[in-house]
Amino acid sequence: MGNREDLLAGARKVILERGVAKTTARDIAAAAGVSLAAIGYHFGSKDRLVTEALSEALGNSMGDAMNELIAAGAGKTPLEGLALLWNGMPAVFAGNHEAMLASLENIVRIVRSDEARAQLGDQLSGAFTDLEAHVQAVHPELDQAQAAAIGRLYFVLAQGLGMLWLLDPGEVGIDGDQLTVAVQALAGK
Repeated sequence: MGNREDLLAGARKVILERGVAKTTARDIAAAAGVSLAAIGYHFGSKDRLVTEALSEALGNSMGDAMNELIAAGAGKTPLEGLALLWNGMPAVFAGNHEAMLASLENIVRIVRSDEARAQLGDQLSGAFTDLEAHVQAVHPELDQAQAAAIGRLYFVLAQGLGMLWLLDPGEVGIDGDQLTVAVQALAGK
């Protein structure tokens, strides 16, 4: 690995151990085995490094798990796929508990920074595009607008359900079966 990758790995390690607020640039540099100046060189600031490290780690881990659940819906209707995805999300959250806590902590910092919001905005559009592509691949009968809307719905629901799951891991708020009943009712069925 190069210094940039070492810094991302070091940041993830320290953040998961200590939380975002207690993580210092020195801690990250030490965990990465690089100089403190490397943070500025590769990322511009510790905050930018933290946002990228968390977005990449959580995005890859949760994104891959969501994509597997979406793929498991192949051969089913999109609504059946939604139920399958949703019923699998609590296990995804359980497997990413510490990273989700760190991400939640980082969101407060991001909301207070125009630069950090812009950085995260770029990453969000990529997440939406990735989900849209996975939905479209599993459900080729959907047009691009439908796949994009479903991908965004999945992302938004995952964020909300994830936040509620962190508050009470034993309670999912709404399971996939209830969600499909709600969607059918909204559609007038």
